[in-house]
Amino acid sequence: MDFVLEVADEYGLDLVYPSSWPRDSMARQVVSVAAISIVFGYVLYFTGAIISFYALYDKKLLKHPKFGKNQIREEIMFSVQSIPIMALMSVPCFMLEVRGYTKLYKNVDDYGVPFMIFSVFWFLFVVDFLVYCAHNWLHWRSVYAWLHKSHHRFIVPTPFASHAFHPLDGFVQGVGYHIYVMFFPIHRVLFLTLFVLINYWTISIHDSFDLTNNGWINGSAHHAVHHKDFVYNYGQYFTLWDRVAGTYQSPRAEPEAEKEQ
Repeated sequence: MDFVLEVADEYGLDLVYPSSWPRDSMARQVVSVAAISIVFGYVLYFTGAIISFYALYDKKLLKHPKFGKNQIREEIMFSVQSIPIMALMSVPCFMLEVRGYTKLYKNVDDYGVPFMIFSVFWFLFVVDFLVYCAHNWLHWRSVYAWLHKSHHRFIVPTPFASHAFHPLDGFVQGVGYHIYVMFFPIHRVLFLTLFVLINYWTISIHDSFDLTNNGWINGSAHHAVHHKDFVYNYGQYFTLWDRVAGTYQSPRAEPEAEKEQ
């Protein structure tokens, strides 16, 4: 976020704020980060979901018996309401990055190119574990009904359901990215790139178009099982942690697991 804020300041925000609010003003930074987070949240959601729905989504699913009446409208309205709240909840995390309290770094030479390449895989590995833990927790009986159930009412989801979360639900599943940069160094542009791609990945696993057909990648086929049976495939990118914890289910099997809603 610090990189985005620098660009926004240079090419626009300096003309918006009065001189009494310099770039390093915390109040200005909070307002800017909040606005940027909300705008980019909407941009990423609508660009990704629209392209995914019209280019990739299997329209036959619209006639599925469990596809809800007015479902797409509900998915969009739920997302539109939740995105700004999720963005505001993330502002303190982004401010830690902007104010230099994380291990984000600016110069490639600080760690070198080989480390940057390694950090991509390490980031995905660690964050996938954190998301798995958060997602599994959201399915605990004491939590599920009031926090995560609203997302699972879309049993046959479309890409527009990708951000249709209770705001706290969405924040909990996304906080792992911010936890990562508190403990592990990663180039700030690389982190931003991964953050954007992760948003599009979240959309893609709801579009019914499986990119890899790989049992170790948690693509749309695996996530469809999760929406259908609830108790399997909690991972975000990979199926590793599901396999380790015994919550993995292959899309080829698709059992009718029962879970009290």
